[in-house]
This record gives sequence, C-alpha cells and structure tokens, in this order.
Amino acid sequence: MTPLALYIHWPFCKAKCPYCDFNSHVRERIPEQRIVAALLAELEYEAARLGPRRLTSIFFGGGTPSLMAPDSVAALIGRATSLFAPAPDLEITLEANPTSIEAGRFRAYREAGVNRVSIGVQSLNDDALRFLGREHGAAEALEAVELGRAIFPRLSFDLIYARPGQTLAAWRAELGAALAVGLDHLSLYQLTIEPGTRFATAHARGDFALPEDDDAAALYDATAEEAARFGLAPYEISNYAKPGEESRHNLAYWRYRDYAGIGAGAHGRICLGETLLATRRHRAPEEWAARVEASGHGSTEEVEIGADERAREALLMGLRLAEGIDRAAYAARTGRDLLGLLDPDMTARAIEAGYLDITAARV
Repeated sequence: MTPLALYIHWPFCKAKCPYCDFNSHVRERIPEQRIVAALLAELEYEAARLGPRRLTSIFFGGGTPSLMAPDSVAALIGRATSLFAPAPDLEITLEANPTSIEAGRFRAYREAGVNRVSIGVQSLNDDALRFLGREHGAAEALEAVELGRAIFPRLSFDLIYARPGQTLAAWRAELGAALAVGLDHLSLYQLTIEPGTRFATAHARGDFALPEDDDAAALYDATAEEAARFGLAPYEISNYAKPGEESRHNLAYWRYRDYAGIGAGAHGRICLGETLLATRRHRAPEEWAARVEASGHGSTEEVEIGADERAREALLMGLRLAEGIDRAAYAARTGRDLLGLLDPDMTARAIEAGYLDITAARV
C-alpha cells in the first residue's frame, strides 16, 4: 500500500510574528467549528480520490494549532485514521506555542492521539524573545518543554539564531542550555528576512542588521558542534536528532514521497495513477471554507508536475538530507538516472572538495 503523509493547516495565530511569512491570520473570534467541518470535508475528498493509502504521519501545522480545542484535534485524527490505513508507528505531531495557556492543553492533546509535539520556543533569551515578537518568556518556555517531555513520547522545539548582535559565545551558551534539557530533536533556523514581513520593513529602514555571512557561518558550525556534544546529528540542513528520532513527516517531504495538504494555504504532492500533482489551497481561511462548503475542497491550483520538474524537485529536496538520495528510489519516482542529471565537472569538484559522495546506492 502506498504511504501517505498528511499535513493539516490551522491558519490562525494570536498575533503575527514580525519574521513570519507563513499563511497565518489573526482573528478576534476564530470560527473553529466551521474550519474543522471544512477540514473534515477535505479529508473525505482526498480519501475518495487517493484510494487506499498507508498513513505514516499527520502533522498539525500553522498558524498555531495549539489554539485548536483538543476535541477538534481528536475529531480530525479519528477521521483520518478511519479513511486511511494507519501505520503501526503512525507519527502525529502538533505544533504548539509554549505559553502557559496552550501548554495547559498538552495532556488533552495527548489523549486526542498526538504523540509528538513541536514547541515554538525560538529563544531562551528574554530580550531576543521580545525582539522576535513572542508572547512567552524563557522560563515559561522551559516549563512548557518539561511538561511536554512528561506527557508526550516525543518532543522537539525550534530555536532561531543569527539574530542581530548575537555573539558566538552567547549562542553556544543558549544552545547548550536548550540541549541540556535532554532533547531528542531540535530544529535550528537562521533568522532570514522574508518579503512582506514587518522585519522586512524594519530591516529596509535600517532598524537592525543581521550578522555578516562569515559570522552566520560560524554560528552554523557551532550549532553542529554543540548538538554533537549531546548526541544529536544534523540529518537535514536545519534539523538535528538522535538516531531514530528524526521527524518522519518531514522526511516524507525531503524523500519526495506523497503528502496531502488540507486547510487554508496548504500545499501537497500526490500521485494519482502515474500523474504527480502539485496541489494548493486558497490562502484566506473564510474563502477557503466557502469553497469547501460549495465543492468539497478548497483547491485553487492543481498542476501536473512533468518529468523534468519532478527530477529537479526530487534532487533539490533530497540533497537537503545528510543521508542524500537513494538512487533506486529516485529512479522509481522520477524515471530518470540521477547521475545523468549532474554536471560532470561540477560533480568532480564537489567530490574533491568533500561536499559530495557517490556510491552505488546513494548520492
């Protein structure tokens, strides 16, 4: 049975973070009942056209999914696992903010079926958290992490580094404090300026400056060194884990496997027969819900991915991983020989510099 990863987008936040360009919206009153009903309808729509699939992961992303009522999460998990065949080791992740109110729902989310929580800590420095527009403090974040570790079998949290004025010593200390909690997985992202965000406006005004490229590279190198001291290896550009604790859902993206995306603004890559489709839902939550109510789904675009684009996407996604690309799986997915796509001279230089390894099985 073909495996399937399922992404469920919850598009609402209490406030828009200044660095965020994700599809998130602030509403005085969230129409939760309507949104959940539309998500359930989209699940039915996808199941009807995809046919029997083995469900390997469910990921509640956002937005802020921890604003959802636990009953809503339970309803979506129940519907998904009734429509698709759940894998014995089905991974169910929910993104959460570490405020005390949202952390107070952790036990109810666990009872709903969530077995992995990803907490948006972002920093363990209170000044940095204020700069990043976060509503929690460092102490509150650590309390949420400790609570999450006691409730969920698996836990990860995010940190943002390469912030204005951040020194190498300060980052090592902050990262060391995070790793000392005893994590099995950590996502570490360099701060980038995304168009259309408040940070983009402030940065253009000269309100702050990011570290120079060489300084940011030193912070990246220090990240891998500190993580290694605690037994976490970089399995993807921004993700570190102990063996076996990698995010199975995100591995489905990087290994270029099928994933269905439902909810406002969600994207997907699904095979229908021999056709690979790129799917995209309407971004505005209320418009998306209206489309679902009218037609059973909120898609605004479904584009067939041709052979050339499929080969490029699989290459770019796979090279994000430390494990590289399985050559046989690549050929089966794209119909192309991976080595035939690589420039011989550039490949030779990359191998000589130590950036690339090629074996009979992997690149």
